[in-house]
Amino acid sequence: MHDRPSVDELLRAVELLLDEQLVPSLDGARKYNARVATNVIKMVRRELQHEERQIDAEWRGLDIVLGVAVRPATLLATKEALHGRNAELSERIREGDADAGAFRELVVAHVRDTVHAKLEVSDPGWIEG
Repeated sequence: MHDRPSVDELLRAVELLLDEQLVPSLDGARKYNARVATNVIKMVRRELQHEERQIDAEWRGLDIVLGVAVRPATLLATKEALHGRNAELSERIREGDADAGAFRELVVAHVRDTVHAKLEVSDPGWIEG
């Protein structure tokens, strides 16, 4: 366990430095690049903030779509298993299993939820707008 500052506090400090001190003093491409860097930091902070909840929700969603699977004990192993489960879902979609019927409805709901979760991280303003 690390003491303060936390990862989020460190990222917030860099975000504020860029946003409040550097961006206003820059022009052109450098200003643009500093804004991009600020947005990347904001996205990383949101991903860290939502990661546990979103991984849990994605796992539960895939349990509904593909059937219940035993969840690995660690976060890293869970992420790797999610990759495999998503590959399985993609293969079933390619094979046409989701073209109609109840499975299609489950897939559409799961994809909608997953896209919403991705937007929470990448562009929460789009959801609110």
